[in-house]
Amino acid sequence: MAPDADAAKLAKESVKRADHFAPLTSEMLAVSDGHEIYVESVGRADGIPAVYLHGGPGSGCQPDHRRLFDPERFHAVLFDQRGAGRSRPKGSREHNTTQHLIADMELIRQKFGFERWMVIGGSWGATLALAYAEAHPERVSGIVLRATFLGTRAEVETGFTSRLPQFYPALNEDFLSLLSTEERERPIEAYWRRILDPDPDMHGPAARAWHDTERTLSEHKPARTRLDLATLNVWRTLPATPFMEAHYFINDCFMAPDQLLRNAGKLADIHGIIIQGRYDLLCPPETSWTLAKVWPGSEIRIVEEAGHSLYDPGVRDAVMKAIADLGSKAAR
Repeated sequence: MAPDADAAKLAKESVKRADHFAPLTSEMLAVSDGHEIYVESVGRADGIPAVYLHGGPGSGCQPDHRRLFDPERFHAVLFDQRGAGRSRPKGSREHNTTQHLIADMELIRQKFGFERWMVIGGSWGATLALAYAEAHPERVSGIVLRATFLGTRAEVETGFTSRLPQFYPALNEDFLSLLSTEERERPIEAYWRRILDPDPDMHGPAARAWHDTERTLSEHKPARTRLDLATLNVWRTLPATPFMEAHYFINDCFMAPDQLLRNAGKLADIHGIIIQGRYDLLCPPETSWTLAKVWPGSEIRIVEEAGHSLYDPGVRDAVMKAIADLGSKAAR
């Protein structure tokens, strides 16, 4: 075949592969209390039902998340949670709780006519996946978690007040430098109060500092390990996640103490695979281990040389394999 013909064939195949991950449907779905959430589906209409839950809270689903699902096997739904991504009102924290998100998931499931579906989520997405599955176990055919987060204040505080100074002492000093001496006695709550303060001079630097510190903690080999203190007060677009995270975390993710562990018995008949980075500083292996001990149907798959991020080496592939493996069980 002539070189031009080869190039044309390769280009056509590339477009075809890309089309496999183009949304089957996309829409703004009216839920309750004036919220509209962005919902899309990918794969094949008669495929294995699944739903993907993004992290944050507040980040939104991304085009690459579609590629976690084999389009020849799955009918996967992705959506931006209330106030996140393309959902409206953008950034709204009114009528935005874990219970609202669970109700939204049920509305989505019913809309697509799924009797049961696989539930997949990482970090905060894992929290929401567990909360949903414990509320509606009869609607869940399997669960894939990445970086187990049980939605407790203690987990967040340990990450930012224990592991941060242990692994990044200079970054910890940067992080604390925004706070008064009194605030440093309870630095995490102080950050949340600052982030939720309506004054831009108060919430702007705090949101940027929280976001950049969290990003360093989330990567096994972060590009930056210090805050750029000179630019924290420079006006620019603010990251969305610190505001939603502060809203959820200061309210204990709108759950009772240790709710997800205490209700884990409701997962007894659900198969689950937990993907865990060995060196995850935000959601360490001990959390996944604690969950697995009270969830007999689960297994943990450790990814060595990886931290918290979906894009640390080996994590994304492990999540894709877990989805495929559970999909085979669900199909049977």
